[in-house]
Amino acid sequence: MIVNQINDGPFSGVRILELADEKGHWCGKILGDLGADVIKIEPPGGEQTRTIGPFYDDEYHKERSLYFWHYNTSKRGVTLNLNTEDGRRIFKELSKTADVIIETFKPGHLDSLGVGYDVLKKDNKSLIFCSITPFGQSGPWRDFQTSDLLHLAAGGQMGSCGYDDIDGAPPIAPGGGQAWHMGSHYASMAIASALIYRADSGVGQYVDVSIHESCALTTEGAMSSWIYMGKTMIRQTGRHAGVAPSAPTQTLCKDGKYVNIQLIPMRLPPKQLETLANWMDQYGMADDLLDEKYKDTAVIQEMADHISETVRKFINNMTREDIYRGAQEMGFSWGAVRTHEELVTDGQLLDRGFWVDVEHPELGKTFSYPGSSAIWSSTKWRIGRRAPLIGEHNEQVYCDEMSMSKAEISMLSEINAI
Repeated sequence: MIVNQINDGPFSGVRILELADEKGHWCGKILGDLGADVIKIEPPGGEQTRTIGPFYDDEYHKERSLYFWHYNTSKRGVTLNLNTEDGRRIFKELSKTADVIIETFKPGHLDSLGVGYDVLKKDNKSLIFCSITPFGQSGPWRDFQTSDLLHLAAGGQMGSCGYDDIDGAPPIAPGGGQAWHMGSHYASMAIASALIYRADSGVGQYVDVSIHESCALTTEGAMSSWIYMGKTMIRQTGRHAGVAPSAPTQTLCKDGKYVNIQLIPMRLPPKQLETLANWMDQYGMADDLLDEKYKDTAVIQEMADHISETVRKFINNMTREDIYRGAQEMGFSWGAVRTHEELVTDGQLLDRGFWVDVEHPELGKTFSYPGSSAIWSSTKWRIGRRAPLIGEHNEQVYCDEMSMSKAEISMLSEINAI
C-alpha cells in the first residue's frame, strides 16, 4: 500500500521546526511519522547529512542519499541561512507559529545569533525548545568534539560489547549511529512530556538533552551492577554482557549460517531433554541422551558439558532453517540469525505489514521503507511523505503561510538568505 500525504496521528496539529543534523533528525522523524508537522530547516544547498551514502543507483547526489531519505520522512523542507540578518528575521517570524523547535548546534550558537530560546520565548511563551548536543549545555565537557564512536565508548556501550573467546579482544562498537538514536529517543520522550505539561499549564520550556547522558542511561544493567554491587560487566561473544560468564549462544550450522540458542543443561528438565533427544535421534545424533539415567536431574547437572557438546554437534550438522523451525515447533526459544537482505522477505514482518511503500513522484517510483516498531489499536502511525527535496516547500511555507511574495523569495534566494 502506498502511504498518502496526510497524517492524523497523535501529534497532529503540533508544528515543529527542525534545525538538526545526524544528532537529532531521528527525533523529528519519530514525531513526524506520528503526525507532527515537521518543517526541516536546511542551509541553502542542503544539510550536510545529504552527503552521507549509500546513494540511490550509486549516484552521488544530495537528493539521492538513502540515509537522508530514511531519517527525514514525513517532513516538509525549507532552506534558510541563519548567518544572515534576513534569515534570522524570517526564522523569528516562523518560530512564532511553532510549538516545538529541535536544534543540534553547539551550545550557545543560536544565542550568539540572537535566535536562542530566551529571545524566541518572548513572542511565544508556549514554545518548547529542545537542544540535542553531545554533552549538554553545561559541564566541563560541553564544548568537547565528538562522534558516534566516541559516545559509544564514553557512554559505556562498548564496555559491554565484544568477545570473550578471543584473548585480548578489544571492545566492539555497535554500528548505525546508535548514540544519535539514543539522544533522539530521549529527546522525543522529553518533548512529549513537555507538550503534556503545556496542555495543562499553557507554558513551554527549554529541554536540554545530552547524548552522553542518554548513552549512560542505556547501558542497562552495567551501571546498576557497578553502583550497587561494585561489579563490572564481562563482554561475551554474541550475547548480553553479564557480571558472570554465561553459556555461548551463537552456534554454526552446516550451511555456514548461525542460530542463537538458549541451552543451559543444568537447568533443563528431564522431559525437555527427552524431547530434544528424540528430535536428535531422528537424525541419528542423540548419542546417549535417551538413556534412562537422564531422567535424574542430578545426572543432567553432572553431564552438562557432555549434553552441550552433543547438542552443538547436532546443530553443526543441520541447516539453520531446520534447526530454527524444528526447535520452535518443540517450544525451544532458539532463533535464526538473519542478514539484512533476509529481513526484507521475512514472513513475520510481511504478515504484520512492517514494510511500507513510499512514493517518490520525482523519480516515478515507490520504495519500501521500514515501518513502525509497534501496531497501536488507536494511535495512528504512517509515513506521510518521502524526505523533502532541497527547499521543496519554500513557496508553500514562506508565501502561502507567511504571506511573503514570490518576488521577495527570489530576491532573498539571490542574496543567499534562503
